[in-house]
Parts: sequence; C-alpha cells; structure tokens
Amino acid sequence: MCGIAALQIRDVGLRASLGELMHGMLCGIVDRGPDSAGLAIYNDPTLTPAGTSTVTVLNAELTPDALAAALRDALPPAVGVTVTVTGFGETTLINAQIGTGALEDAITSILPGVQIAGRGEHAAVRKGTGHPLDLAELYDLRSATGSQGLSHTRMATESAVTAAGSHPFTVADDLCLVHNGSFSNHATIRRQLRAEGVTCDSENDSEVAARFIAWCLAAGDTLTTALEKLGSVFDGFYTLVVTTATSMAIVRDPIACKPAIIAETDAWVAMASEYRSLAHLPGIESARIFEPAPGVVYTWTLDSTKELVTL
Repeated sequence: MCGIAALQIRDVGLRASLGELMHGMLCGIVDRGPDSAGLAIYNDPTLTPAGTSTVTVLNAELTPDALAAALRDALPPAVGVTVTVTGFGETTLINAQIGTGALEDAITSILPGVQIAGRGEHAAVRKGTGHPLDLAELYDLRSATGSQGLSHTRMATESAVTAAGSHPFTVADDLCLVHNGSFSNHATIRRQLRAEGVTCDSENDSEVAARFIAWCLAAGDTLTTALEKLGSVFDGFYTLVVTTATSMAIVRDPIACKPAIIAETDAWVAMASEYRSLAHLPGIESARIFEPAPGVVYTWTLDSTKELVTL
C-alpha cells in the first residue's frame, strides 16, 4: 500500500501556491506509506533556475560546498558557468549552466557509482527515508512554486526501505513516475531491457516501468502510447502517474485494484489515492470528481488539452 498525490496547475495565478497545495495533498496520503517519501516539483525558479540543468544525487559522499568546488574544477571551462549544490538530507540537488549529460558526467567523475535520482531542466526531485511530513519540512515543501507537483509515500514491498527505492523514479530528463502496486513480471522485462542496452540501478519493479517508458519515448512514442504499450507488456496491479515537463498521465490496471481519485477544473487537475488529499483544493466544490476507469490512459497537458485512450 503506497500513496500518490499529483497536481497540475494550468492557472498561472495559482502556481505560487503549488507547495502549499501539495503539502495538504501529502498530508492525506501519509498513512498509506510511512516508510519514505519523494517529491518532484516542476518549474520552481529557486529549485530549477532558468537556463540550468538540475541533477539529483543520493547519499553524496561530499558536503555541498566541497561538491560544488569539485564540479567547478571538473566542468569544461566556460565563461559565467554557475554551479549550485544544496543538501536536503539524503538528497543533494545540483544546478549548473550546462547540459544535463555533461553535468552528470562531471558528477560521476567525482562520485563514481553515485545514485542519480533526478535530471532535467524543469523537475527537481527529492526523496528519502523517514516520515513523509518530516521530509516535507526538510524540503520546505510549503514554499515551493511551479506548474506541477508529484508526491509518493511508500510502504515497501518489492525492495528495501532506502532513498534509492523511494519514488518518483526519474530515468530521463524531466520524466517522473510513481507507482502504487506491484508488477509480477518485472524481472523478465528488466532482462529484455538490458538486452536493448538499458541499465537499471536497482531491483525495484517500479524502476523497470520508468525505464520501459523512457525507452519507448526515446523510440519516438508519445507518453500516451508508451503507457498503452506498458499495459500490454506488464502484468500486475497498479496505479501509475507519470509526469513530463508539460504533461501528466494516469493509468490503472485493467481490473483497477489500486485506488485513485481525479478532480478536474479549468484551473487545475489533481489525482490522489485518497479523496481527503483533494478536499482542500480551491474550487473543489465545483470540480469534476471521478475514479479513473480501469485500463484507460488519461493524459493532460499544461496547455489544457486532454487525451483518453482505452487499453
């Protein structure tokens, strides 16, 4: 049993309240996963400044100041490149005015074998072990702003309680996945992906789903199409939420074993494992509220388009 809460804000005037709204949503799913938690916040100018790449690492062996200094020495010479490193417990957030790939290469040259837990230009990923509300305070969630937020509280079943096993899984730029459920054939699919040159960092079944979606997207699929393919390949019971820089998609397995509630207005779209996570949202009294149908991919974009595809 895990908890999911996700919010996409279309009304620009509400984006300053993203963190406060997400904190209220997180409170509603704490009981579903007290072991650990994770967050992805999109387009917060403090966490992901414009013109920079952002990479999240877990359990860095250097202090933020030492890592920042080492990165400035390791990065290719460039006029005006700024490196910022901020520690959030087990999570370290690194921003630099350089491409994501080059930043990752520099990080791994300094910290060989370090776990990369987030990457992109728009998404800041932070996750760790402990009570979700304690982590929310550590991450100063209430002060966050932005266009989208994604959170997960975990009750571990498939792997150990670690920051690396926490959600979201971010295996490509700005692509985040959270999962409530279990995939029974993840080991087989992991082997198939490895044969295609895809590397997994853990034995977690949810990471395999994230890697599969990223592999489909790299091959030219849309997010909706990638989730359609996932539904035809993965066995198990699940509710998934997947976000990109501009979109949010939700899908449940064909028999809808895991709970999910969606609320939708012109200003925002929200999804949670519990209705109580939605009750405080502005305009909830006039929102369209429904359970996502089994085996249907729902996709929303920040420009207010919506797509429904039945698996």
